[in-house]
Amino acid sequence: MFSYWEKKHFLRYDLIVVGSGFVGLSTAIHFQAKHPKANILVLERGVFPTGASTKNAGFACFGSLTEILDDFWHMTRDEVLALIERRYIGLKTIRKQFGEKKLGYAHSHGYELLDESQREALDQMSAVNKLLKPVFKEDVFSLVKNASKMGFDAQVKYIVKNKFEGELDPGMYMTSLWRLAQEVGIRILTGVSVCEIQNDEGIVLAEDAAGEGSVEFKAKKIAVCTNAFTKKLWPESDIQPGRGLILLSQPLDFKIPWKGTFHMDKGYVYFRQIDGRLLLGGARNKDFESEKNTDFEVNPKIKSHLEKLAREVIFPEKNILWDMEWTGIMAFGKIKSPIIQKIGTNTVAAVRLGGMGVAIGWQVGKELSGLLSKM
Repeated sequence: MFSYWEKKHFLRYDLIVVGSGFVGLSTAIHFQAKHPKANILVLERGVFPTGASTKNAGFACFGSLTEILDDFWHMTRDEVLALIERRYIGLKTIRKQFGEKKLGYAHSHGYELLDESQREALDQMSAVNKLLKPVFKEDVFSLVKNASKMGFDAQVKYIVKNKFEGELDPGMYMTSLWRLAQEVGIRILTGVSVCEIQNDEGIVLAEDAAGEGSVEFKAKKIAVCTNAFTKKLWPESDIQPGRGLILLSQPLDFKIPWKGTFHMDKGYVYFRQIDGRLLLGGARNKDFESEKNTDFEVNPKIKSHLEKLAREVIFPEKNILWDMEWTGIMAFGKIKSPIIQKIGTNTVAAVRLGGMGVAIGWQVGKELSGLLSKM
């Protein structure tokens, strides 16, 4: 049951964005900048963004050496280069847009741990640096000397440094987006679950947490920015959910002998220190099939693997006590490039971020707003 005022003011918009993560808010903000008089609504089913925007590990990265080499098996040379450039430009853009302080950004560099079986990756490091030279103007990757000083287990034979990566606080990034959206008058409603989108009619059917039942919103244009949860609204999309587990230790009672962001196992495992704690996550490649779902649950097999890495490789012979654990849901497809396209007369979508929402979310939102403006 709605009042006259609610029907008059709250159900019709120039643009409705479904999903309030990095891409959704970025799309709304960029569209508002181009169309200052537009009435824009962002709908979110959770209290906070549901997927991975505020659940990720906070890596400001674009790809480790072995991850990039692995990409060449699935993508063309030009596709790989374009994707890395998009990620790098995206990271530089948000640092300039919001300021490093407001993002909690630290340019601490990225590192990748390699064992002896990955030795051949070093033989290809020079070729990868040459490939990336047009984007970065200098070598990206280099071999760390005296790697043993970082205190990792002896099975870590080599450490590759990436001097163009860093880390940030996802919560501070989201707060910056919230503030900017509020400043320009964008309306955000949480606790609203979108059930159906009528792409050609500009109708969004939703249910709200207050028990009002079905709510029909109408908009001249609609943007779907639900990433891993897109199949429900766009069944034909090439979307495969990928769950990511993160463990956070209790404050460590010993000095951490390294700083920076670290990757292992072709980028599938990642860790860093935050507030004197170990943040460790990933390893979905240890059980791909089980992680292809949208349930926020902890996979015991993956958790066990991460805990073993912590006590045997990262901090050998140290006792690590864990304080928190959570999962975020990402979206993947046949290739890692995001989908940015029109899916109906009045509807567009920007999804499949490939686990790189921090790096490309703002830029993808800008590109989607440009597509909306042409409709």
